[in-house]
Amino acid sequence: MKKLFFTIFILLLSQAKAQIDPVKFPTYTNVDEALKSKQVVYSMSFRGKKMFNLPVEIQKLNSIFFLNVMENKLEKMDESIFALKELTILNLNENSIKFIPNEIAALQKLESFSMNLNSLTSVNPNLAKLQKLKAIHLDANNLNVFPDALLQIPNLEEINLQGNQISFIAKDLDEIKNLKSLNLASNQIKDLGNLEFPKLLKYLELQQNSIVKLPETLFQSKNLEFLNVSGNKIKEISPKVKGLKNVVSMNLANNDLKDLPIEFSQLKNLKTLILTGNPMEKTTIEKLKAMMPETQIYF
Repeated sequence: MKKLFFTIFILLLSQAKAQIDPVKFPTYTNVDEALKSKQVVYSMSFRGKKMFNLPVEIQKLNSIFFLNVMENKLEKMDESIFALKELTILNLNENSIKFIPNEIAALQKLESFSMNLNSLTSVNPNLAKLQKLKAIHLDANNLNVFPDALLQIPNLEEINLQGNQISFIAKDLDEIKNLKSLNLASNQIKDLGNLEFPKLLKYLELQQNSIVKLPETLFQSKNLEFLNVSGNKIKEISPKVKGLKNVVSMNLANNDLKDLPIEFSQLKNLKTLILTGNPMEKTTIEKLKAMMPETQIYF
């Protein structure tokens, strides 16, 4: 069921985030053909080949910057991967990998790293040595805490940890200075405390957790544009929500909200507000409609 739930998401991700120019950088799917090629080989894909190990010969193709090994049977990160020093994009989605080895630090040029739908229970601290990393996707693993290593990579712009068992987020999240997108949906988060959020954050997904209250520190996120906290247990929103000056879309569906503070009327950029599945009376609904005439509200 878990795999089925994320299949469409991963297909879209592989197209959107790991796409390269197929004319300028043709993707080879066979090592022998790649070795015989008279062109420099930059891109390899072994997607869906049911492999337990990569061909050792791949180490000779040391110009590869894009490697797709999704939908295979790897139980560990193959040693051959770490010989590819030019790797910029690495996709290991849908394998059975249980840990990230220390050798991950060898991939100093890595910018995008995807290991969705594997069996990780933790993240190797050596990942912090990948200071050029901009996007990391570890959805649908077995992580129970936010990986500390990510806090030491300030250039990270996108973090996806959807569908794990994370219940705790380190207080130093704001140390990831360039973070623009954070997805922690479908975890086990109950309390965000006074978590400080990165100032450049634009997209925040916290849906399908057990959050009772949003921290007031969140409402200092002046660059936040999209907020999804649907499917939680939120009973009220602080008047400090007015601090979300640039928010365009807010999903508050399926919580325990009976009303919203009048300060919502100050969110002049709010185009879409989703409130379906909340215990709101008709009089409250009419009041909110009048309060935010320029916002499309779904009840």
